[in-house]
Amino acid sequence: MRISVSSDMDEPVARLLVEDLRRRGHDVRPHGALRPGADAQWAACSEAAAREVAEGAADQAVVCCWTGTGASIAANKVPGVRAALCTDAVTADGARRWNDANVLALSLRLTSAPLLKEILDAWFAGEPSEDPDDRRNVARVGRLDAARKDS
Repeated sequence: MRISVSSDMDEPVARLLVEDLRRRGHDVRPHGALRPGADAQWAACSEAAAREVAEGAADQAVVCCWTGTGASIAANKVPGVRAALCTDAVTADGARRWNDANVLALSLRLTSAPLLKEILDAWFAGEPSEDPDDRRNVARVGRLDAARKDS
């Protein structure tokens, strides 16, 4: 899978994230502080990673900043992106299952190495729900994106 990864800081957990994704066999596309010379501002690098998902250059993305909040906000401004800030494995599983999230947002401050592994395990094991109510909710979010593009 092609995964865009952004971080506004070159922190150990961000480097560990890239290593872990590669160890899992993913093609990692780095942004921000993870790519020399790239814009490392959280809004810019999160947008760049999210755009790759929206445009089909990446299957998913992981965006990181100190709290994870700014990265998730910036990513969610890109139509077609459903970014979820996940601080534990249960939230990551739910984000994939009920929200069909395609971008994982992480806090560089809160995410330890063991927690990162748990979150990634849950994220990649999670499958989007086929429940009609869940699909209707995801479709509604898509319509919100379309309405925003039209305005």
